[in-house]
Amino acid sequence: MPNRDLIERDLRVLWHPCTQMRDHETLPPVPIARGEGAWLIDHEGRRYLDAISSWWVNLFGHGRAEIADAIRGQLARLEHVMLAGFTHEPAVALAEALVRITPAGLSRVFYTDNGASAVEVALKMSFHYWRNVGEPERCRFVCLEGSYHGETLGALGVTDVALYREVYDPLIARPLLAPSPAPGPGEDPVAAATRAADALDLLLAANAGQVAAVIVEPRVQCAAGMRIHDPSYLARLRATCDRHRVHLIADEIATGFGRTGTLFACEQAAIAPDFMCLSKGLTGGFLPLAAVLTTETVYDAFYADWASRRAFLHSHSYTGNPLACAAALATVELCESTPFLAGIARIGDWLEAAFAPLAAHPHVADLRRLGAVVAFDLVTDRVTGTPFPWQERRGLAVHREALANGVLLRPIGQVVYAMPPYIVTEDEVALIATAARRGVDAATSTSAGRSFAATPHRLADADPSGLEV
Repeated sequence: MPNRDLIERDLRVLWHPCTQMRDHETLPPVPIARGEGAWLIDHEGRRYLDAISSWWVNLFGHGRAEIADAIRGQLARLEHVMLAGFTHEPAVALAEALVRITPAGLSRVFYTDNGASAVEVALKMSFHYWRNVGEPERCRFVCLEGSYHGETLGALGVTDVALYREVYDPLIARPLLAPSPAPGPGEDPVAAATRAADALDLLLAANAGQVAAVIVEPRVQCAAGMRIHDPSYLARLRATCDRHRVHLIADEIATGFGRTGTLFACEQAAIAPDFMCLSKGLTGGFLPLAAVLTTETVYDAFYADWASRRAFLHSHSYTGNPLACAAALATVELCESTPFLAGIARIGDWLEAAFAPLAAHPHVADLRRLGAVVAFDLVTDRVTGTPFPWQERRGLAVHREALANGVLLRPIGQVVYAMPPYIVTEDEVALIATAARRGVDAATSTSAGRSFAATPHRLADADPSGLEV
């Protein structure tokens, strides 16, 4: 099938996520026919190195045999059964595995379909817990400045990104905002973590008895622009939540399964949250699935006679789908049976070395790396760190140029990042860095700025920080 035929069919019927569809008049969607390892391949054989793991979900490469075989085997036995009143081996075995590999104390697993829904479950469970134990006034949530936890209405209630929030503001809850622990320009990471932890302590004290939970992405606020913070913040956060009797929700949807260099980012501060949300890499990028893990203390607050009306009434039709659970179980088994964390350490070293020359680029600032994630900011001048006007969409120019060089990069506004699958090679990492450099050169030329500023697309009136994830 020619690429053009699929594009034309697509644009007649589809509405793509996180997309101003008019953009496709000048940059058509890329038709993908198949995936192999770290590569995506279109219908005419053109190859694209998947440098962002297809929105951060792919761990061990496209078409990974062990995961595909697990799905095929399960498909021959049971494709689906509702999990209300029924159970099945993949759901039980996966829950046992997740309890085994996550921080101690997380003993109960509640399945859902995607990351935002997992966040919704954690928020509802926390609120409902306090209601069940006689403290219904604990109904507020704290999130970090710049936080992103999904785009459903509940998840937007703990998201601090104007581009996603402002249109729906009348419909969503208003969180208490705590300062981000990510360091500012020239700020020491430990000092930034201490500053933010002190501010959070004061915020919880000022709202004593009203807060149900604090929600954070441990170690890196991904959609906020890969903002990395020191692990000491997490240790302080856990102690502060304990002192104020507030739940800690760890959103490890993007940071889990090795992205930050450890199986879960919470491990880097040796803490256990009250709720842990998992998705994205949970199935190795094969099928949608999410899980919320919590403690026996939380579980016990719901365990009662039916007439007490204390049950947690939340469901999705495909909760705990056997095919998705089989894929996730195969993914966990790969995590446990292969030295993948050592591989991530190598990839991190390759990323750091390959991207290091970009630190001297006049339009690059704050080159940073954690685990298998590398990022930098596009700026008008690296000394001042001044960003380009968001209307110029310089990140989109990076995306276009990278595609022309056979690499999928999708910047978050003016933050360029790479988060490749764990099977990427050193040569492929070098290709990603080369595409990023060429993208920056193309995006920061005077003509690029004029071109995108003049593009007749209607953008939001308020500055949304150019977020395009």
